[in-house]
Amino acid sequence: MSLWEYANPVKFLRLSERVLPWLWGGAAICLVVGLVWGFFFTPDDFRQGSTVKIIYLHVPSALMAINAWFMMLVASLIWIIRRHHVSALAARAAAPVGIVMTLIALVTGAIWGQPMWGTWWAWDPRLTSFLILFLFYLGYVALWEAIEDPDSAADLTAILCLVGTVFAVLSRYAVNFWNQGLHQGASLSLDKEENVADVFYFPLLVCIAGFVFLFLALVLYRTGTEIRVRRTRALIARETRTTDLHAEARDA
Repeated sequence: MSLWEYANPVKFLRLSERVLPWLWGGAAICLVVGLVWGFFFTPDDFRQGSTVKIIYLHVPSALMAINAWFMMLVASLIWIIRRHHVSALAARAAAPVGIVMTLIALVTGAIWGQPMWGTWWAWDPRLTSFLILFLFYLGYVALWEAIEDPDSAADLTAILCLVGTVFAVLSRYAVNFWNQGLHQGASLSLDKEENVADVFYFPLLVCIAGFVFLFLALVLYRTGTEIRVRRTRALIARETRTTDLHAEARDA
C-alpha cells in the first residue's frame, strides 16, 4: 500500500473517520493527565517558583506552532511537485491551528516573562522571529481567502510558506544563533544535561503528546471539512452551469 493512495479524497476521508476517534481520545487523556499532573502534583522551582508550571502550556504550544509550519511546508511542496489537492487542503487546514498554537505560546511566554524578565515583551531574537512567524500565519490564511481560484491560491500560499520557513527555523534555533538573547535554551534536548528536571520532564512529555494528538486530530478534521466544502462548491457550480444551459436552450 502506497502513502500516495491517500491523495485520493475518498480514501483520505475513510482514513480520517477511522483514525479521528483515537486521536481525540488520546488528546483528551494526555492533556488531562499531563496538565493535572504538571500543575497540581509537581513542586515549585527553587528559582522560578510556581511560574515554571507555565511550561506545560508554553513548550507544547510553541513546539506545535513551529512544527505546524513545517508540516504546511511539506504539504505545500507535495502540492507543487505532485499537484495533489488533498495536500494543499491539508496545508490550508493546518494554518488556523498553527495560529492558535502560536498565539498560546506568545501569551504564555509573556505571562512567564513578566516576573522573570520584568517585562511582558522583549525584542529577543527568538520572540521576534516567533512574532514574525505569527504574522506569516495570518498572511497565509488571508492569501487563501483573497484568491478565488483554489489552484492559484494553493500556488501562491505554497510560495509564502517557503519564505516563512526561514522564521520557523529561526524560532526554533534562535537561541543557538544569538547567544545574547534573553530566552532560555531548549527545555527538551538530546543532551540530558539541558533538559528540565525529571519531576517536570515527564508530565511535560505527556502534555506534548496531548498537543500532538490534538494537532493531528484538528488538521485531519479540518482537511476533511475542506474536501467536503470544495466538493459541495463543485456540485453547486455544475448545477448552475446545467441550469444555465437549459435556460439558453429554452430561449433558443
